[in-house]
Amino acid sequence: MERNDPKTLLSEMREVRRHVVDEGEALLARWQPMIRREAFGASARNLAHYLAFRQLDLRPLQAALAPWGLASLSRKEGRVLPSLNSIIANLEVFSRSNEETERPSVEDFQRGTEALAENTAAIFGPALGDRRTRILVTLSRRAGKDLDFVRGLVRAGMDAARVNCAHDGPDVWSAMIANVRQAAGEADRACPVLMDLQGPKIRTQTVLARKDRNVQPGDRILLTFGEPEEDEDYAFQASCATPSVFRQVGNGATVSIKDGLIRGRVEAVEPEGLVVEVTRTPPGGQAFVEEKGINFPDTELDVLPLTDPDLDALDFVAVNADIVGYSFVQRPEDVALLQRELDKRRPGLPPMPIVAKIETKLAFANLPELIVQAAGANPFAVMIARGDLAVEIGYERLSEIQEEILWLCEAAHVPVIWATQVLESLVKRGMPSRGEFTDAAMAERAECVMLNKGRYIEEGITVLDNVLRRMETHRIKRSAQLRPLAAWDAVI
Repeated sequence: MERNDPKTLLSEMREVRRHVVDEGEALLARWQPMIRREAFGASARNLAHYLAFRQLDLRPLQAALAPWGLASLSRKEGRVLPSLNSIIANLEVFSRSNEETERPSVEDFQRGTEALAENTAAIFGPALGDRRTRILVTLSRRAGKDLDFVRGLVRAGMDAARVNCAHDGPDVWSAMIANVRQAAGEADRACPVLMDLQGPKIRTQTVLARKDRNVQPGDRILLTFGEPEEDEDYAFQASCATPSVFRQVGNGATVSIKDGLIRGRVEAVEPEGLVVEVTRTPPGGQAFVEEKGINFPDTELDVLPLTDPDLDALDFVAVNADIVGYSFVQRPEDVALLQRELDKRRPGLPPMPIVAKIETKLAFANLPELIVQAAGANPFAVMIARGDLAVEIGYERLSEIQEEILWLCEAAHVPVIWATQVLESLVKRGMPSRGEFTDAAMAERAECVMLNKGRYIEEGITVLDNVLRRMETHRIKRSAQLRPLAAWDAVI
């Protein structure tokens, strides 16, 4: 199609807008039962319009608009209809059309950015000076014993603190929170506390393994339905902390253990368990030990995301934390379950902010509905859990999927936490890699960046604060090339 004529471009843009409005409003109507918080209404509409917009392959149109100075098509996540109307209004002038589309105001264009900033502040507190991106820090046990240590974290630039409920218990958690509150109060700053529920433990439990060598390609591992027993046919065996998971896995399924360091496939389902043929390990093999994560990337697991330990922890979290982190959330029904449990424990209190960890294929595929269910009732943010997510979708796809999550959340005006191994070498060993600095710089596109605990955590916060401040003078968010996104076609 010849696209040099502004009248042709105008016709195409009007058709794009018609598609966005018709399909987007139909999707929004299906979402309405989940939207109970009035503040999220406009954001839900923009998200619906964005999903309809990204059904289309807009790259040729995008290229044709650029010579006319109409480049905003690639920066419209937070303001879909104002962006389309602005381009159409300009094309009407260029083509001397008799029709006049109302030109969006400055306020129309800024409304999405302001909503995202307000939602970020509602969860993570006010921005620290001129740095927009918040820094979330995972606390070690030392934070409950050493007030000066926590003061150093706050002084370095920690905006929010994370407590991992997979470790310790209420006494240690209380001490950590008390020190965070005191250190933040002394600095006259807010420092919200996020408590992260551990979720179902899909990891090795009891392990039997050869003492003389590691697991190597060609070995067979037995993932047992019960407890491992000595068997000369299976030198490597392990049970699971959530045993019902193994019974959902079929022949031929892909298996990943310890963040993909051991990979294989199920070659047989036997009465005693899953027989896994190992296809890949690091050179020299990989130790087979307890308490290591197990993933089944191409298997849709039906696992209750709130375990009994999670419910016990939630009794404490609901009244002591500022934010609750939700692990292994995959479906809107999972979010609704947490919302009901929080309501039971917080009668008469405002809805508690929720952070959903996106760590499985199914969670990614269901992300639009997860957002609407959660943000429709609670302040809400998304954590890109890059470790588990990379294992689930493949490392080669991680960057692409990460971008799509950022785009979708910006369309919904939902803040994003960029997590997993940020400045890991610096925080743990005091010596960063060049690649880590590139990653940290890219993290500016999220609203929050998470650092894990380590010996050099205070230095890590200081360095990250510096990198983020520098990057924010060069860009806020990013421009995108608009190829179609197929991941959420099913929701339209």
